[in-house]
Amino acid sequence: MSASDNMTQTQDFGDLLTLLCCPVCRGSLVNQDSGFSCPSCGKRFPEVRGVVRFVDEDNYADSFGYQWHRFQRTQLDNANRNLSERDFVRKTGLKPQDLKGKLVLDVGCGMGRFAEVVTRWGARVVGIDLSVAAEVAVKNLADREFVGFQADVFALPFAPETFDCIYSMGVLHHTPDCEKAVKVLPQYLKPGGTLVVWLYSGYNKWYRFSDQYRKITHRISPRVLHNFFRVAVPFFYWLDRGLRAIPFVGRPVAGIVHHVFPVNFHRDPEIRVLDTLDWYSPKYQSKHTYEQVFRWFESCGLEALNVGEVSVGVRGRKPLGEHRKEISSGSI
Repeated sequence: MSASDNMTQTQDFGDLLTLLCCPVCRGSLVNQDSGFSCPSCGKRFPEVRGVVRFVDEDNYADSFGYQWHRFQRTQLDNANRNLSERDFVRKTGLKPQDLKGKLVLDVGCGMGRFAEVVTRWGARVVGIDLSVAAEVAVKNLADREFVGFQADVFALPFAPETFDCIYSMGVLHHTPDCEKAVKVLPQYLKPGGTLVVWLYSGYNKWYRFSDQYRKITHRISPRVLHNFFRVAVPFFYWLDRGLRAIPFVGRPVAGIVHHVFPVNFHRDPEIRVLDTLDWYSPKYQSKHTYEQVFRWFESCGLEALNVGEVSVGVRGRKPLGEHRKEISSGSI
Protein backbone atom coordinates (compact mmCIF):
# COMPACT_ATOMS: atom_id res chain seq x y z
CA MET A 1 0.00 0.00 0.00
CA SER A 2 1.42 3.41 -0.95
CA ALA A 3 0.97 6.68 0.93
CA SER A 4 -1.58 7.78 -1.64
CA ASP A 5 -3.48 4.50 -1.12
CA ASN A 6 -3.55 5.17 2.61
CA MET A 7 -4.77 8.70 2.00
CA THR A 8 -7.58 7.54 -0.28
CA GLN A 9 -8.89 4.46 1.51
CA THR A 10 -12.23 6.27 1.47
CA GLN A 11 -13.70 8.83 -0.88
CA ASP A 12 -15.51 10.57 1.98
CA PHE A 13 -12.47 12.14 3.68
CA GLY A 14 -12.09 14.71 0.93
CA ASP A 15 -8.62 16.18 0.53
CA LEU A 16 -6.72 15.30 3.72
CA LEU A 17 -3.91 17.57 2.61
CA THR A 18 -6.03 20.48 3.79
CA LEU A 19 -5.99 18.95 7.28
CA LEU A 20 -2.26 18.26 7.40
CA CYS A 21 0.66 20.52 8.20
CA CYS A 22 4.33 20.11 9.01
CA PRO A 23 4.77 19.07 12.67
CA VAL A 24 8.16 20.84 12.70
CA CYS A 25 7.40 24.32 11.29
CA ARG A 26 3.58 24.14 10.83
CA GLY A 27 3.98 24.83 7.11
CA SER A 28 1.85 23.29 4.35
CA LEU A 29 2.79 19.85 3.02
CA VAL A 30 2.99 18.56 -0.51
CA ASN A 31 2.18 14.98 -1.44
CA GLN A 32 4.94 12.92 -3.05
CA ASP A 33 4.91 9.36 -4.32
CA SER A 34 6.87 8.22 -1.29
CA GLY A 35 5.25 10.38 1.39
CA PHE A 36 5.09 14.11 2.11
CA SER A 37 7.52 17.00 2.20
CA CYS A 38 7.45 20.51 3.61
CA PRO A 39 8.60 23.23 1.18
CA SER A 40 9.05 25.67 4.08
CA CYS A 41 11.62 23.76 6.16
CA GLY A 42 12.62 20.98 3.77
CA LYS A 43 11.58 18.19 6.16
CA ARG A 44 10.49 14.92 4.51
CA PHE A 45 8.01 12.44 5.91
CA PRO A 46 8.38 9.12 4.10
CA GLU A 47 5.84 6.40 3.58
CA VAL A 48 7.07 3.07 4.91
CA ARG A 49 5.00 -0.11 4.56
CA GLY A 50 1.85 1.84 3.75
CA VAL A 51 2.04 4.38 6.61
CA VAL A 52 3.43 7.93 6.49
CA ARG A 53 5.96 8.49 9.30
CA PHE A 54 5.84 11.86 11.07
CA VAL A 55 8.29 10.64 13.74
CA ASP A 56 11.97 9.84 13.99
CA GLU A 57 12.97 6.20 13.69
CA ASP A 58 13.66 5.87 17.42
CA ASN A 59 10.88 6.56 19.91
CA TYR A 60 9.74 5.54 23.39
CA ALA A 61 6.85 3.32 22.23
CA ASP A 62 8.84 0.49 20.66
CA SER A 63 7.32 -2.07 23.02
CA PHE A 64 3.82 -1.30 21.76
CA GLY A 65 4.95 -1.87 18.17
CA TYR A 66 5.93 -5.44 19.02
CA GLN A 67 2.82 -5.92 21.13
CA TRP A 68 0.30 -4.96 18.47
CA HIS A 69 2.08 -6.84 15.70
CA ARG A 70 2.02 -9.96 17.90
CA PHE A 71 -1.63 -9.49 18.97
CA GLN A 72 -2.94 -8.03 15.72
CA ARG A 73 -6.61 -8.90 16.14
CA THR A 74 -6.90 -10.08 19.75
CA GLN A 75 -9.11 -7.22 20.97
CA LEU A 76 -11.12 -6.57 17.80
CA ASP A 77 -14.86 -7.08 18.12
CA ASN A 78 -16.57 -9.62 15.91
CA ALA A 79 -20.01 -11.16 15.41
CA ASN A 80 -19.67 -13.08 18.68
CA ARG A 81 -17.98 -10.46 20.85
CA ASN A 82 -18.40 -6.73 21.49
CA LEU A 83 -16.00 -6.23 24.41
CA SER A 84 -14.23 -3.25 22.84
CA GLU A 85 -17.49 -1.46 22.10
CA ARG A 86 -18.73 -1.97 25.67
CA ASP A 87 -15.36 -0.86 27.01
CA PHE A 88 -15.42 2.27 24.85
CA VAL A 89 -18.94 3.24 25.92
CA ARG A 90 -18.25 2.71 29.63
CA LYS A 91 -15.00 4.68 29.61
CA THR A 92 -16.08 7.57 27.37
CA GLY A 93 -19.84 7.88 27.76
CA LEU A 94 -20.06 8.32 23.97
CA LYS A 95 -22.80 6.69 21.91
CA PRO A 96 -23.15 6.00 18.17
CA GLN A 97 -25.35 9.08 17.66
CA ASP A 98 -22.60 11.28 19.11
CA LEU A 99 -20.08 10.30 16.43
CA LYS A 100 -22.01 9.32 13.31
CA GLY A 101 -20.79 11.38 10.36
CA LYS A 102 -18.10 13.12 12.46
CA LEU A 103 -14.39 13.47 11.74
CA VAL A 104 -12.60 11.85 14.70
CA LEU A 105 -8.98 11.64 15.82
CA ASP A 106 -7.88 8.48 17.66
CA VAL A 107 -4.71 9.35 19.61
CA GLY A 108 -2.76 6.15 20.21
CA CYS A 109 -4.87 3.95 17.96
CA GLY A 110 -2.73 0.83 18.43
CA MET A 111 -4.03 -1.97 16.23
CA GLY A 112 -7.33 -0.15 15.72
CA ARG A 113 -9.45 -1.65 18.48
CA PHE A 114 -11.52 1.46 19.22
CA ALA A 115 -11.27 2.92 15.72
CA GLU A 116 -13.03 -0.24 14.54
CA VAL A 117 -15.91 0.56 16.90
CA VAL A 118 -16.13 4.23 15.92
CA THR A 119 -15.97 3.59 12.17
CA ARG A 120 -18.68 0.95 12.62
CA TRP A 121 -20.77 3.70 14.23
CA GLY A 122 -20.44 5.77 11.06
CA ALA A 123 -17.57 8.14 11.90
CA ARG A 124 -14.54 8.94 9.75
CA VAL A 125 -11.43 8.26 11.83
CA VAL A 126 -7.84 9.44 11.57
CA GLY A 127 -5.62 7.31 13.79
CA ILE A 128 -2.14 8.18 15.01
CA ASP A 129 0.26 6.03 16.98
CA LEU A 130 3.83 6.69 18.06
CA SER A 131 4.75 3.08 17.36
CA VAL A 132 4.63 1.03 14.17
CA ALA A 133 1.31 -0.34 15.43
CA ALA A 134 -0.22 2.18 13.03
CA GLU A 135 0.66 -0.31 10.28
CA VAL A 136 -1.52 -2.94 11.94
CA ALA A 137 -4.44 -0.53 12.32
CA VAL A 138 -4.29 0.41 8.63
CA LYS A 139 -4.30 -3.27 7.71
CA ASN A 140 -7.11 -4.18 10.12
CA LEU A 141 -9.32 -1.30 8.96
CA ALA A 142 -8.52 -1.33 5.25
CA ASP A 143 -12.24 -1.54 4.37
CA ARG A 144 -13.29 1.26 6.75
CA GLU A 145 -13.29 5.07 6.71
CA PHE A 146 -9.92 5.14 8.43
CA VAL A 147 -6.54 6.72 7.71
CA GLY A 148 -3.52 5.96 9.90
CA PHE A 149 -0.23 7.80 10.51
CA GLN A 150 2.77 7.23 12.76
CA ALA A 151 2.98 10.47 14.71
CA ASP A 152 3.84 11.94 18.12
CA VAL A 153 1.10 13.54 20.23
CA PHE A 154 3.53 16.35 21.09
CA ALA A 155 4.02 17.20 17.39
CA LEU A 156 0.83 16.30 15.55
CA PRO A 157 0.71 16.96 11.79
CA PHE A 158 -2.74 18.57 11.76
CA ALA A 159 -4.09 22.05 11.27
CA PRO A 160 -5.88 23.68 14.24
CA GLU A 161 -9.63 23.14 14.69
CA THR A 162 -9.76 20.09 12.41
CA PHE A 163 -11.69 17.41 14.33
CA ASP A 164 -15.23 17.09 15.68
CA CYS A 165 -14.04 14.67 18.38
CA ILE A 166 -10.69 13.53 19.76
CA TYR A 167 -10.34 10.55 22.04
CA SER A 168 -7.37 8.80 23.64
CA MET A 169 -7.93 5.53 25.46
CA GLY A 170 -5.28 4.25 27.88
CA VAL A 171 -2.42 5.94 26.03
CA LEU A 172 -1.39 9.36 27.33
CA HIS A 173 -0.24 8.03 30.71
CA HIS A 174 2.48 6.22 28.73
CA THR A 175 4.02 9.52 27.58
CA PRO A 176 6.80 11.34 29.46
CA ASP A 177 4.34 14.11 30.47
CA CYS A 178 0.68 13.12 30.59
CA GLU A 179 -0.57 16.59 31.53
CA LYS A 180 1.22 18.19 28.59
CA ALA A 181 -0.08 15.48 26.26
CA VAL A 182 -3.69 16.13 27.31
CA LYS A 183 -3.31 19.89 26.98
CA VAL A 184 -2.00 19.82 23.40
CA LEU A 185 -5.17 18.20 22.08
CA PRO A 186 -7.91 20.89 22.42
CA GLN A 187 -6.26 23.11 19.78
CA TYR A 188 -7.13 20.47 17.17
CA LEU A 189 -10.84 20.48 18.06
CA LYS A 190 -13.42 22.43 16.14
CA PRO A 191 -15.50 24.84 18.28
CA GLY A 192 -18.09 22.68 20.01
CA GLY A 193 -15.92 19.59 19.55
CA THR A 194 -15.46 16.91 22.20
CA LEU A 195 -12.28 15.67 23.90
CA VAL A 196 -12.31 12.38 25.79
CA VAL A 197 -9.39 10.78 27.61
CA TRP A 198 -9.20 7.63 29.70
CA LEU A 199 -6.19 7.24 32.01
CA TYR A 200 -5.02 4.79 34.64
CA SER A 201 -6.56 5.50 38.03
CA GLY A 202 -4.53 7.01 40.86
CA TYR A 203 -7.07 5.97 43.50
CA ASN A 204 -6.15 2.30 43.84
CA LYS A 205 -2.70 1.47 45.21
CA TRP A 206 -2.69 -2.21 44.19
CA TYR A 207 -0.11 -1.46 41.50
CA ARG A 208 2.67 -0.37 43.88
CA PHE A 209 4.57 -3.66 43.46
CA SER A 210 4.24 -3.68 39.67
CA ASP A 211 5.63 -0.14 39.57
CA GLN A 212 8.79 -1.45 41.22
CA TYR A 213 9.02 -4.42 38.87
CA ARG A 214 8.58 -2.11 35.86
CA LYS A 215 11.86 -0.38 36.66
CA ILE A 216 13.41 -3.61 35.41
CA THR A 217 10.81 -5.03 33.02
CA HIS A 218 10.68 -1.98 30.75
CA ARG A 219 14.36 -2.56 29.96
CA ILE A 220 13.71 -6.13 28.80
CA SER A 221 13.07 -6.89 25.14
CA PRO A 222 9.29 -7.06 24.51
CA ARG A 223 9.79 -10.43 22.83
CA VAL A 224 11.61 -11.86 25.85
CA LEU A 225 9.06 -10.33 28.22
CA HIS A 226 6.24 -11.82 26.20
CA ASN A 227 7.79 -15.29 26.35
CA PHE A 228 8.15 -14.93 30.12
CA PHE A 229 4.49 -13.91 30.59
CA ARG A 230 3.30 -16.78 28.40
CA VAL A 231 4.44 -18.98 31.31
CA ALA A 232 4.02 -16.66 34.32
CA VAL A 233 0.48 -15.47 33.62
CA PRO A 234 -1.09 -18.96 33.35
CA PHE A 235 0.86 -19.99 36.46
CA PHE A 236 -0.52 -17.15 38.60
CA TYR A 237 -3.99 -17.48 37.09
CA TRP A 238 -4.33 -21.14 38.04
CA LEU A 239 -2.58 -20.56 41.37
CA ASP A 240 -5.23 -17.97 42.16
CA ARG A 241 -8.02 -20.36 41.17
CA GLY A 242 -6.51 -23.11 43.31
CA LEU A 243 -5.98 -20.92 46.37
CA ARG A 244 -9.54 -19.59 46.25
CA ALA A 245 -10.86 -23.14 46.45
CA ILE A 246 -9.25 -23.60 49.89
CA PRO A 247 -11.80 -22.96 52.67
CA PHE A 248 -11.39 -19.97 55.00
CA VAL A 249 -7.80 -18.86 54.25
CA GLY A 250 -7.75 -19.39 50.49
CA ARG A 251 -9.28 -16.10 49.35
CA PRO A 252 -7.19 -13.82 51.61
CA VAL A 253 -3.99 -15.63 50.57
CA ALA A 254 -4.97 -15.39 46.90
CA GLY A 255 -5.55 -11.66 47.34
CA ILE A 256 -2.11 -11.19 48.87
CA VAL A 257 -0.41 -13.13 46.07
CA HIS A 258 -2.25 -11.09 43.42
CA HIS A 259 -1.30 -7.85 45.20
CA VAL A 260 2.40 -8.77 45.29
CA PHE A 261 2.48 -10.33 41.80
CA PRO A 262 -0.20 -8.54 39.76
CA VAL A 263 -1.12 -10.13 36.42
CA ASN A 264 -4.31 -9.91 34.40
CA PHE A 265 -7.07 -12.46 35.14
CA HIS A 266 -9.29 -11.94 32.09
CA ARG A 267 -11.25 -15.05 31.08
CA ASP A 268 -9.63 -15.02 27.63
CA PRO A 269 -6.09 -16.48 28.02
CA GLU A 270 -4.66 -14.43 25.12
CA ILE A 271 -6.05 -11.18 26.54
CA ARG A 272 -4.59 -12.12 29.94
CA VAL A 273 -1.10 -12.25 28.44
CA LEU A 274 -1.63 -9.17 26.25
CA ASP A 275 -2.86 -6.96 29.09
CA THR A 276 -0.08 -8.10 31.41
CA LEU A 277 2.52 -7.35 28.74
CA ASP A 278 0.85 -3.97 28.20
CA TRP A 279 1.22 -3.25 31.92
CA TYR A 280 4.87 -4.19 32.38
CA SER A 281 6.55 -3.26 29.09
CA PRO A 282 6.16 0.57 28.85
CA LYS A 283 8.89 2.90 30.05
CA TYR A 284 6.33 5.46 31.26
CA GLN A 285 3.15 4.75 33.18
CA SER A 286 1.57 7.48 35.31
CA LYS A 287 -1.69 7.31 37.29
CA HIS A 288 -4.18 10.12 37.74
CA THR A 289 -7.28 11.36 39.57
CA TYR A 290 -10.44 13.06 38.39
CA GLU A 291 -9.37 16.20 40.22
CA GLN A 292 -6.17 16.39 38.19
CA VAL A 293 -7.79 15.79 34.83
CA PHE A 294 -10.62 18.25 35.54
CA ARG A 295 -8.02 20.94 36.28
CA TRP A 296 -6.25 20.19 33.00
CA PHE A 297 -9.49 20.38 31.00
CA GLU A 298 -10.61 23.59 32.73
CA SER A 299 -7.23 25.24 32.17
CA CYS A 300 -7.72 24.61 28.43
CA GLY A 301 -11.13 26.27 28.52
CA LEU A 302 -13.11 23.06 28.09
CA GLU A 303 -16.62 22.98 29.53
CA ALA A 304 -19.51 20.58 30.24
CA LEU A 305 -17.15 18.10 31.89
CA ASN A 306 -18.43 14.56 32.46
CA VAL A 307 -16.97 11.30 33.69
CA GLY A 308 -17.28 7.77 32.36
CA GLU A 309 -18.35 4.71 34.30
CA VAL A 310 -14.76 3.48 34.62
CA SER A 311 -12.12 5.67 36.24
CA VAL A 312 -10.43 7.74 35.12
CA GLY A 313 -12.43 8.77 32.07
CA VAL A 314 -13.20 12.47 31.46
CA ARG A 315 -15.12 14.12 28.62
CA GLY A 316 -15.27 17.86 27.85
CA ARG A 317 -16.42 20.23 25.12
CA LYS A 318 -14.60 23.09 23.43
CA PRO A 319 -16.75 26.23 23.74
CA LEU A 320 -18.56 27.80 20.81
CA GLY A 321 -18.42 31.49 19.93
CA GLU A 322 -15.87 34.25 19.62
CA HIS A 323 -15.34 34.50 23.38
CA ARG A 324 -14.06 30.96 23.79
CA LYS A 325 -10.61 30.61 25.30
CA GLU A 326 -8.05 30.19 22.54
CA ILE A 327 -6.06 27.01 22.88
CA SER A 328 -2.51 26.91 21.60
CA SER A 329 0.52 24.76 22.20
CA GLY A 330 2.30 27.80 23.59
CA SER A 331 -0.21 28.07 26.45
CA ILE A 332 0.83 24.80 28.05
